[in-house]
Formats: sequence, C-alpha cells, structure tokens
Amino acid sequence: MSVNREIHLVSRPAGEPALSDFKLVETAIPEPGEGQVLVRNTWLSVDPYMRGRMDDVESYIPPFPLGAALDGSAVGEVVESRSADIPVGATVVHFLGWREYAVVDAAAATVIDPTLVPAQAFLGALGTTGLTAYTALTQVAPVKEGDVVFISGAAGAVGSIAGQIARKLGASRVIGSAGGPEKGKRLIADFGYDAAIDYKAGALPAQLAEAAPEGIDVYLDNVGGSHLEAAIGAARPGGRIALVGAISGYNEPVPGPGNLFQAYTKELNLRGMLITSYLHLFGEYIPQAISWLADGSLYTEETVIEGIDQAPAAFLALLRGANTGKMLVRLA
Repeated sequence: MSVNREIHLVSRPAGEPALSDFKLVETAIPEPGEGQVLVRNTWLSVDPYMRGRMDDVESYIPPFPLGAALDGSAVGEVVESRSADIPVGATVVHFLGWREYAVVDAAAATVIDPTLVPAQAFLGALGTTGLTAYTALTQVAPVKEGDVVFISGAAGAVGSIAGQIARKLGASRVIGSAGGPEKGKRLIADFGYDAAIDYKAGALPAQLAEAAPEGIDVYLDNVGGSHLEAAIGAARPGGRIALVGAISGYNEPVPGPGNLFQAYTKELNLRGMLITSYLHLFGEYIPQAISWLADGSLYTEETVIEGIDQAPAAFLALLRGANTGKMLVRLA
C-alpha cells in the first residue's frame, strides 16, 4: 500500500454519536524519525471511554481534536525502524490506533511475543481491559473468600473477564447483568457466572434480590445509573463498590442513585478507579493471566469487525451493547 487511511473526528456528538461524526481520510504513509518506528496496524481497540473524549471538556485524558486521527490502543508489525531497540518485524502494542500506519516513538511501543497468545489478546485479556478487571477486584473493591459479587456489563470486555477472576479470588457466588436472554445464557455457560440478570427486562432491584437474597459484598460497576442504585440497595454492611465505568450516561446524563444515603448507613466503600493509576500492576498481572489462558481457566471472546472503514460502526455498536467480550477491528 502507498496510502495510509485513518479515521478523523469531524464533529462533536450531541448525545449518541453518528457515523457522520467520523470521516475516513487518506494520507501519505508517514516516515519515522530518529528513535521512531513505522507500524502497520493489524488490530485496533474501540472502547467505551472514547465517547467521553469526543466532548470538548476537561477530563483525566485530553479530548480528541477535530479534523485529526483519533487514537487508542492498537497492535501492529514494525515495517521500518530507526530505533536500535525495536527491529523490523517486531510485533508491538501502542496507542496510535484508528489508522492503518502509525509512526510511534520507540519508547511508547511495547514489544510483545505473539507466539505465546494471539497478538490481539494484548488489547483484551492481556491489555488494560484485563488489568481493569483484575485491579478492580484485587485493589479497589477486593474480593474476599466467600463474597457474593455483582458485575454489570458482565458480557462486555471487562465484565466477561471480571466474573472469572472473582471466582478465582474465592467468591462464593458471582452474578452478572447483561442485555437480553441470550447474553444471560452465555454468562452462565461460558463466563462462569452463577446467575444472570437481564436489565432489559426491567425490575433490576427485584432481579438482584432474587439472585442474591442475602445481599452482595462486592459490586464492579461498568454501567452507573440504575445499576449502581440497585447495587447500593443490595449491598451488605461494609460492602465494596469499584466505580469503573458508567456507560449508561455516556451519551446523555442519567440520574444519580436515589438511595445514596444507604451508602452512609451501611458504611459502604465506593471507590473510583482510573486504570492509568495501576499500570504498574501489569508486571504481576500478565504472567498470571498468560498462565490462566494457557491452562484454559480463563475464557475470552472477541467481537471482530473487519476494516479501518468500519471502525466508527464498531464503536457505535459497542455503545449499543452489540458486542460479547472485547470489541476489535481487524485490518487487512
């Protein structure tokens, strides 16, 4: 190929993003400078947090600029190198996704071994997705032996891994929430959950009470809104809640929990987390996760969309909950 294709953000969404907010742009393949490598991307990650970066507001990570390529986690092959540390042919993880070719500072690229596990696993179970699940349940809302654990967004990238990690940490019962009966069946059959809640069926507090009649000890929140309210209501005294994501309010604001005072009277611990504060845990997490993948005790799934031109559609589908496991874009 002599042309690079990349996805630009051309307008800031008002509410739910639309395909018209994105544009496929052709550019020249860039040339690496000293200390840089040229990477041909093979896998791109699309993630819920990217929705917040489409708004021009101050946050923990800068907003996407208009008229420029978006960025995010990606895996690719080094096709040209001006770094003594990374040879041509190496497979690397980096943060300049949403494009076919990227010039990456060698210091910002991590060489991986795709013979151990598929390369795209470093965007899912072995990436910040898996690390988020692990950190939430070991550091932010630690699971103790015998705990009852509730996880929202349970069929998604983080939730599908988190349920299995909760079990490995000694949870006596793991309950997941997902949209629709088919995903509920998958939670139990494939991802090790004991019970599944279909939030689309309504009556979330009643469903949670049925699944956990004696209450819950730990809640990993990927959704916010009514899920957080139901979890506070079901929490036992001293319960722990990891505030990981709030996808229900990413396009439009949703009301906060109406029962927040129960967090006071139950002495709950509600703790937010940014995975960027826990990247130092990769060193302990990745060897453990690789061993779980190797012995088959950690099951993962991917929803794969083909082609850079379909990256915006993949992102919109992610926000609508169309994925099971990690949503990925594969490049030819």
